[in-house]
Amino acid sequence: MAAPAEETLAAEDTASPPPPARSAGFWFLGEDKSVHKALGGGKTADVLLWKDKKTSAAVVGGATVLWVLFEIVEYHLLTLVSHVLIAALTILFLWSNATVFIKKSPPDVPEVQISEDLAVNIALALRADINKALALLREIALGHNLMKFLGVVVALWILSEIGELCDLLRLMYIVLQTVVLILHTVPILYHKYQDQVDNFAAKAHRELCKQYAVLDAKVLSKIPRAPPKDKKQN
Repeated sequence: MAAPAEETLAAEDTASPPPPARSAGFWFLGEDKSVHKALGGGKTADVLLWKDKKTSAAVVGGATVLWVLFEIVEYHLLTLVSHVLIAALTILFLWSNATVFIKKSPPDVPEVQISEDLAVNIALALRADINKALALLREIALGHNLMKFLGVVVALWILSEIGELCDLLRLMYIVLQTVVLILHTVPILYHKYQDQVDNFAAKAHRELCKQYAVLDAKVLSKIPRAPPKDKKQN
C-alpha cells in the first residue's frame, strides 16, 4: 500500500512550481491588472508590447523613415504628401488604362466616404471642446481668475516660441513621432521590469508621504484657519 503514496509524492516533487506571486506593495496598474489588459488586451496591446513583432517593427520602421526624410533629407511634410499622392495616382491611372491592352481586371479601388454619423460625432466633439475654450477665454477676459490668465499667457508664449522654431505641420509630425516612440518603448519596458518599477514607486511614494507629513507638521498645521461653522440643527 506504500507504493501509490510514494508515486504520489514523486509526482508532486516533479510537478512544475507555481508562478511566483508579485510582491505586495505599490502597483501602478492594480494588483491583478497586467500591462496587456491595461492597454485594452486586443490587437493594439499586442503591437505596443511587441507580441506582434512584424506590425510593431513596421510602425517603428515607418516612423524612422519619416524621421530620416524630415530631419536628414529635410523633406517637408506637405511636399512629401503631395509626391506620394502624385505617385499613387499615376500608378493607378496607368494601371487602369493598361488593363484594356493586357486583358486583366482593373485595380480594385474602394470607395471611401465619410458617413453622416461620423461627421456629426466629430462636429459634436469639436463643438464641446471649442465651447469650453471660448468659455475659458471669456472668463479670463472678464478678469475672474488670475491663475488661469497667467497660465494661458504662458502657454501662448511657449507656442509662439515653438512657432519660431518650426511650422505647424512639422510640430504635428514631431508630436506624432514622439507619441509613437513612447507607446512602443514605455509599455514594453514597464512590462519587463514591472516589479522593479513598482518597488521604486512604492519607495518614492513613502518618501513623499514622509516629507509631506514633515511639511504639514512644521508649516501647514501652523497656518491659522477660520473656525468651522456650527451646523444648524433642524
